[in-house]
Amino acid sequence: MKTYATIFAIISVSWAIHLHFCVADVGTATSYGPPYVPTSCYGYNQRQFPAGNLFGAANDAIWDNQAACGRKYRSRCLSGTSNERVNPCRKRSLVVKILDYCSSAGCDNGDATFHLSADAFSHIAHSSAKKINVEYEQV
Repeated sequence: MKTYATIFAIISVSWAIHLHFCVADVGTATSYGPPYVPTSCYGYNQRQFPAGNLFGAANDAIWDNQAACGRKYRSRCLSGTSNERVNPCRKRSLVVKILDYCSSAGCDNGDATFHLSADAFSHIAHSSAKKINVEYEQV
């Protein structure tokens, strides 16, 4: 009887881990460079920028009439194209803070979910990439 309880516990933990990874959405990300102010969320306030400049702008789908200001998203590069490498992705994820709005015109003509600071983008993708596919979830 104890063996069944152990097996059930292992299966339950496995499902919990699997379900955790299934809640992420898929979108795209592009990069932009300075100047980063003013932002749509906090204007010229220099204290808005997180350590390492890991921040970005959100498109209409995430912006939610400025409710996205300050939200954090864990992002991971899935794929993309690059002039130098077959796969432009670095094997790591990052958490970005939303500080700005990315209009349809500014976010690669509305086709990008996130417009990441140059530092944030280079954390998950090689600089030769122009646009990457990302997996993301709010944290």
